[in-house]
Amino acid sequence: MSRTIKDYIVIGLKGIAMGAADVVPGVSGGTIAFISGIYEELLGSISNVNLGLFKTLKKEGFKAAWNQVNGNFLLSLFTGIFISIISLAKAIKYLLENEPILLWSFFFGLVVASIIYIAKQITKWNGIAIIALVIGAFLAYYITTLNPLVTENSSLLFMFFAGAIAICAMILPGISGAFILVLLGAYQPILAAVNDRDLKTVATVGLGAIVGLLSFSKVLKWLFANYKNYTLAALTGFIIGSLNKIWPWKEVLTWRTNSKGIEEALNEQSISPFSFDGDAQIILAIVLAIVGFLLILLMEKLAVKKQ
Repeated sequence: MSRTIKDYIVIGLKGIAMGAADVVPGVSGGTIAFISGIYEELLGSISNVNLGLFKTLKKEGFKAAWNQVNGNFLLSLFTGIFISIISLAKAIKYLLENEPILLWSFFFGLVVASIIYIAKQITKWNGIAIIALVIGAFLAYYITTLNPLVTENSSLLFMFFAGAIAICAMILPGISGAFILVLLGAYQPILAAVNDRDLKTVATVGLGAIVGLLSFSKVLKWLFANYKNYTLAALTGFIIGSLNKIWPWKEVLTWRTNSKGIEEALNEQSISPFSFDGDAQIILAIVLAIVGFLLILLMEKLAVKKQ
């Protein structure tokens, strides 16, 4: 595929959007990849990183291997993701702590529009597709109701496995990798490592993510190649079920004290904005949800226009 520098800048911007979504514990970068039209190319490119790549490198040289793995595309995308995570981590952390309703409202509108967009890609609905959607929705909803681990583990071995598991969620539209890290008790240590420039921990998580990414992408690529409609139906259900996690208005059921001695919510449940104890910010929340919704519609129109 022939691309210009402008195309790669756009891919980098999509990576920035994916990284911003992945930092939020409830929104998947995979959703952003799907609605921006690069999801299947991303899976295909990642799955090309295999033993055959080393044979190509040995026989035909670096350029052939780079083209085989779609190197320019991956470099542009992951550069954007990396820049986003490094630069937006503090901003996202601030918004989560100080303006959670407004942040979740924006992403709620974005994800609702994503559900419509992905469901439209399903060319044929039948009993199996409906069952896949229901199972995906139930599974995602169940995951959102799980309690995070109370203890935080920052050992390098644990961080490696946390990165490997979370990356699988990050490339799945629906539950975010950040939320999986929250459940594992690894989100705060990793966020602190990014903010504190703890390169050893960041590199360990990154290595785990690479291993998980290379393995899981092959599974997803096979599913899209052989059962695309059913896979899309399951992903649509998965995103529907995940809406419980990003519902803006929550009631805290239990609290915990983290490793820094700060009290934070451990278990929450979604409630009506009219039952919210405090300033529900309903009007501004609705406005931001609409902005998120319209943003996805704009991205869809731009993608259609480009095609």
